[in-house]
Amino acid sequence: MLLNSPPTPTSNIAATLAANRLGVPAVVFFVISAAAPLTVVAGGATTGYAITGVPGIPVAYLATAAILALFAVGYVAMSRRVVNAGAFYTYIAKGLGRPAGVGGAIVALLAYNAMQIGLYGGFGAVTADFVNPRLGVDVAWWAYALAAWAAVAVLGVLRVDLNGRVLAVVLSAEILIAVLFDVVMLAHPAPGTGLSLATLSPAHLVAPGIGAALVTTLTGFVGFENTTVFAEETRDPKRTVARATYIAVAITGLLYGLSAWAMSVATGPDRIVAAATEDSTNLIFNLVQPHVGRFAVTVGQVLFISSLFAAVLSFHHTVARYTFALGREGVVPAWLGRTSRRSGAPAAGSLTQTVLALAVLVGYVVAEADPIKHLFFWVTVTGGLGVLILMASTSAAVVGFFIFQRRGETWWRWLVAPGLATGLLGLVLWATIDDFATLLGVEPSSPLRWIFPVAYAVAALIGIGWALLLRVLRPAVYEGIGLGARSVTARALAPLARSIPAGAEEMDRS
Repeated sequence: MLLNSPPTPTSNIAATLAANRLGVPAVVFFVISAAAPLTVVAGGATTGYAITGVPGIPVAYLATAAILALFAVGYVAMSRRVVNAGAFYTYIAKGLGRPAGVGGAIVALLAYNAMQIGLYGGFGAVTADFVNPRLGVDVAWWAYALAAWAAVAVLGVLRVDLNGRVLAVVLSAEILIAVLFDVVMLAHPAPGTGLSLATLSPAHLVAPGIGAALVTTLTGFVGFENTTVFAEETRDPKRTVARATYIAVAITGLLYGLSAWAMSVATGPDRIVAAATEDSTNLIFNLVQPHVGRFAVTVGQVLFISSLFAAVLSFHHTVARYTFALGREGVVPAWLGRTSRRSGAPAAGSLTQTVLALAVLVGYVVAEADPIKHLFFWVTVTGGLGVLILMASTSAAVVGFFIFQRRGETWWRWLVAPGLATGLLGLVLWATIDDFATLLGVEPSSPLRWIFPVAYAVAALIGIGWALLLRVLRPAVYEGIGLGARSVTARALAPLARSIPAGAEEMDRS
C-alpha cells in the first residue's frame, strides 16, 4: 500500500494515470480522431485511386476493416487480461517474451512519432493554401505548423477528458460533413452510370495492384488500435476498450468505404482514377461544389484542416502514454514515467514528444524540404508501416499469451481469429514492403525503398539488445517489463526478495 500511495504533498507528479476519466464515447473520439476521417476521405481515398490506379479502393477499405475486425477479436480478449498504457509493447512482452516486447516498444515510439510529426507537414501546407489567398498574406507553412505545435504542447499536459471534449466537437462535425458530401455525390451520379456498384466488386480483391491498395487503405485506419492505450484512464476498462475498438473499426470502415464509393459514382467507375489523379485532394470538394455551393465547401475545407489537427493531438497523446509506460517500468529513464498530479496527464512524456517534434520541424525548415511530400506523405506512410509491423506481431503475441492462460476464452478468441489475423496482416506487410517504392514515388532501385523498412528492423534490434542488457545489469527492471503500475512495486520490493523463503515466494506467485 505504501508504494502505491500518492507522493508527498509537495510533489506534483505521480506514477499512475488518472483513472475513471474516459467512457466509451471519449475513447472512440480519441481513436477515430487519430484515424482522421475527413483527412482520409478527402486525401487518403483520392491518393489511393491516383497512386495505385486501382478502381477497387472502396472494396479495399471494407476488406481492410474486416481484417482489422478479425485482429480486434484477440486484441480485445487480451485487453481484458492486461490493462496497460503500453498496449502493443505490453502485449508483445506478455506473449512473445520481454526482449521482443522492448523491441516492439522502440518500433512503436518510432512509428507513432512518425505519424504525429509527419501530420504537421500536412497541417501546415493545407492551412497555408487555404488561409493565405483569403487573407492576402504569404505566411510560410511552418508558421502554421508551429502554431499547431504550440496548441498541442498546451493541450497535451491538460486533463485528458478536456482533450476528449475538443476532439468530440471536431470529429462530430467532420463526420457529418463527410456523410453530407457522400449523399450529395450519390444523388448526382455521372451521366449514364447511375448508382454503379462496380468499385465495390469483390473481384478487385484479386486484381493486380490490390496489395498497394490494401496498404494505402490500412494507413487510414491507423489510430483505431489505440483504445487500449487509454485503458488505465477509462471507466470499466474491460468493457470500454472492447466496445470502443469495435465501434471505431465499424465507423471508420463504413465511412471510408461509403465515401470512396460515392466519389466513384459521381465521376463514373471508369473515370475515378483519372479524376483523382487530376484533382488530387480537391476531388471531393470539386464534385460537390456545384450542388451545395461555395459555403458548404469552405466549411468542409476548414474541417479538413481541423481533422489534421485532431489527428496530431491524438497521436501526441499516444506517444506520451507509450513513453510514460516505458518510463514507469524503468525501461527508459524513470522521470519519463511520471504524470502531472494536477491533471493526471503523462506530462514528462508529453513534453518530451513536444521537444522532439519541434526539433524535427526545425530540421525540415532548415533543409527547405517539401512539407507535403517529404514530411506529410513519406513520414506518415513510414509510420503506418511501423504500426502494421506492430499489429502483426501483436496478433502472434495474443496466441502466445493464451496458450498458457486461455481459461475462459473460446478457441475463436484466442487461436482462430488472431491466427488468421496474423497471416492476413503478414501478407499485407509483405505487400507493403514489396510496393514501398511505389508508395514513396521513387524508383525501385532507390535506396529510400529500403531505408525506412530497415530503420524498423534496427529499432527492434536495439530494443531487444537493451532488454537483454537489462536482464543482466538490472534484473528487477527486466522482471517488471509489461507489469505496468505493478512494476513500481516489484522493483521496490526486489531488495526484500532475498529474505523471503523460496516456498513462500512460490506461494505468492501462485
